[in-house]
Amino acid sequence: MEGLLDFVLRDILTRAGGVDRCVSEFIRVTHSLLNERTFLRIMPELANGGCTLSGVPVRAQLLGSDPVSMAENAACLAALGPHGIDLNFGCPAKVVNRHGGGAMLLQHPEQLHSIVSAVRRAVPAHMPVSAKMRLGFNDDSRAVECAQALADGGAEELVVHARTKADAYRPPAYWERVNDIRLAVNIPVVANGEIWTVDDARRCRQASGCEHLMLGRGMVADPGLARAIRQMDAGTHEPLRTEPVVPWEDVLPLMGAFWELVVARLERRQQAGRLKQWLNFMRQRYPQAQEAYDALRTLHDPVLVRQWLVMHDAIK
Repeated sequence: MEGLLDFVLRDILTRAGGVDRCVSEFIRVTHSLLNERTFLRIMPELANGGCTLSGVPVRAQLLGSDPVSMAENAACLAALGPHGIDLNFGCPAKVVNRHGGGAMLLQHPEQLHSIVSAVRRAVPAHMPVSAKMRLGFNDDSRAVECAQALADGGAEELVVHARTKADAYRPPAYWERVNDIRLAVNIPVVANGEIWTVDDARRCRQASGCEHLMLGRGMVADPGLARAIRQMDAGTHEPLRTEPVVPWEDVLPLMGAFWELVVARLERRQQAGRLKQWLNFMRQRYPQAQEAYDALRTLHDPVLVRQWLVMHDAIK
């Protein structure tokens, strides 16, 4: 998720536990060969064996529409050691779609096949190639056709965001349509979209038939969501429990660590906004996050933000 789940938040959220694997923000490919510095800027985990600092593998995601450029960049990226190459066919952003990338390609199954085939040939056989798609562009009439094109092209796993581009992020997510896709392809399918709670995860699994789930905004709002789903699977967390599994007093140190990474890696003008962006999501699950957001909303000076974090024991 561009501009939200970057390497800083990936690092912090994987510390909370329960996550098998992450996917990087998309690396946009046009008609040029990107250099190593660009790949490392978007996915610094490449300098850490392709893992977050807590040891969770990260798959590098490419976004583009030209099979040759995608293949050439995938080959260069693969040499840096990510835990796989993921291809983005789900981004709904207008600027991306206007240039023929992301969800726009769901109108052209034959092009999906060409891109995946070219990337699969370009990277080592041992490196997984996966894809993420939405149900379609304006409607879901070609969802199964697109999924089959990706699978036939060589994708070894498919993540399906259970909405079309036209649906954007409006509820509901149509998990039952993911089941239609799952039954039509012979590769693992992962369900994604509108999973905010453990009960959402349970209902998504039932409707989609998918064992595995991809969490996005739901885990940004509740850093312990993946861990809570694990506990549900182990029988130690009831699906209808609504409180977060990670209490606020344990979120505070994560906020402090997040802030230290933000200060170390991002420009000064971006720093306060990144913390407020995260708090804006967490206030959906934590009343204390609402209080923190209200207190920090008008602060832009990183010195004052740090003072607040120290005062509230987020930084010792």
